[in-house]
Amino acid sequence: PAPEKETTPAPKEESAPAPPAEEPPVPEHPPDAEQPAAPAAEPVPVPTAETTPGPEEGSPAPPAEPQAPAPEPKPEKPKAEPPSSPLSLTVEEVSANSITLTWKAPEQTGWSSLDGYVVEICKDGSTDWAAVNQEPFLSTRYTVQDLGSGDKIHVRVKAVSASGASVPATLEQPVLVREILQLPRIRMPRHLRQTYVRHVGDAVNIMIPFQGKPQPEVIWTKGGQPLDTSRINIRNTEKDTIFYIRQAERGDSGKYELAVRINGAEDKATLDIRVIEPPGPPQNLKLVDVWGFNVALEWTPPADNGNSEIKGYMVQKSDKKSGKWFTALERCTRTSCTISDLIIGNTYSFRVFAENACGLSEKAAITSGVANIQKTKTAYQSEKIPQRDMMEPPKFTQPLTDRTTTRGYSTHLFCSVRGFPQPKIIWMKNQMEIREDPKYIAMIEQGVCSLEIRKPSPFDGGIYTCKAVNALGEASVDCKLDVKGKV
Repeated sequence: PAPEKETTPAPKEESAPAPPAEEPPVPEHPPDAEQPAAPAAEPVPVPTAETTPGPEEGSPAPPAEPQAPAPEPKPEKPKAEPPSSPLSLTVEEVSANSITLTWKAPEQTGWSSLDGYVVEICKDGSTDWAAVNQEPFLSTRYTVQDLGSGDKIHVRVKAVSASGASVPATLEQPVLVREILQLPRIRMPRHLRQTYVRHVGDAVNIMIPFQGKPQPEVIWTKGGQPLDTSRINIRNTEKDTIFYIRQAERGDSGKYELAVRINGAEDKATLDIRVIEPPGPPQNLKLVDVWGFNVALEWTPPADNGNSEIKGYMVQKSDKKSGKWFTALERCTRTSCTISDLIIGNTYSFRVFAENACGLSEKAAITSGVANIQKTKTAYQSEKIPQRDMMEPPKFTQPLTDRTTTRGYSTHLFCSVRGFPQPKIIWMKNQMEIREDPKYIAMIEQGVCSLEIRKPSPFDGGIYTCKAVNALGEASVDCKLDVKGKV
């Protein structure tokens, strides 16, 4: 009788689901019934699925049906990603039978948190990597013990999480297991920690000391590449390295990397060299305007700054009568200026030098045109004739006299001058203008010019000149000062 029940539902698939009208998932059941219909007598689980819709066992059928879609959520699970590699793996210390390593945590740990790290080693010449720690640990420092002295060991570190292990971080070179009595260390001199500036043609001779035992390996590179030995000479001793260039060129500028290495442990330093030369002349110098006693000039920076920042510009003037050049502005920080107090009736040319840390440009930019300082119609009206009669060029009424003084005792130089308008007084020593120097105090009162030289030394002896200049001309007087040592 049992087989008859099994054969009857096969041809009458629609009549079987009719009695259990309570279940809405009846349309899904006939396909299940079709599959077991053919192999009714073969597998045991198939008849059990068919017997469930029996007379009183229709109720257990629903729990079997929801189990069918259970495997469908599998592709929806997010794909687990292992962590990224540890960073900056380096050798901190090497002894006769151990290696101490340090590294940094990986940038990414994946979906799960980091379980720790696994350190693996392999002897040089072999491909058999062996883990030295049984369980992952979270420290980023580890000492590999019980190594053979004299062995060369390759080392790598993996980051491990529930998602798997990372790509290992591996030391580029094998580590020679031997005792390092003193770790390598570069002692960069203080003046080399900033940019080292030299002029074109100068010699570069730098000695950088270091320490380390046994004898460290010294490696110089520039931009990651070996140095050009045709231009740069390197000599290494047990305690220092010497960097030498006979004649520096602009192309020698740049950052040089120094590494001192012992068995994978190393120290690094950077030497920044800049080779400079005088700049080119300013460009596009123009005489923009001329009015009254004034002239306006404009220019643009030089095409070549000499590999050094432009500090300023020196502006000079020359009148057609004398043909000599005089400095009007010593250091102008802008690319334009106004020159005032020019003399009526003179014709002027102008030139501009550029200046950087190396000095003034060898050539100057010169104005193509000239400035004619013309007389104005209102300058000489009849009412101003008496005022014009009072004007006169500078003239010294009392010259300077030679003096002898004793070292350390302040002394004064005196002379008298007249002129209108009141002349400008310039003191010079050996034809060099005395500017703001605390050693000298210059004064003028009622036409009497004085220069106090405070506590002079033999170096302060020489020819002193007092020069008076106004719009109508100039005059000067000289004297000789001897400074003797204390008896």
